[in-house]
Amino acid sequence: MSLLDKLLGNDRERAATKYAGQESASDRAARQRRTGHRRSIAKAAAQAERWEQRDRRRFR
Repeated sequence: MSLLDKLLGNDRERAATKYAGQESASDRAARQRRTGHRRSIAKAAAQAERWEQRDRRRFR
């Protein structure tokens, strides 16, 4: 055990007690990434629908 471990304590113990029940930074980043992907899918679908409607009107 190094001197820093003795001074600062055990990170695993701290994570289990102080940060219990909180979302980790990597989990938060993954959740935000998924949300962004879902948002971009809906945006692309709406854009494609608008293009298709314009195209239909043009060829009537």
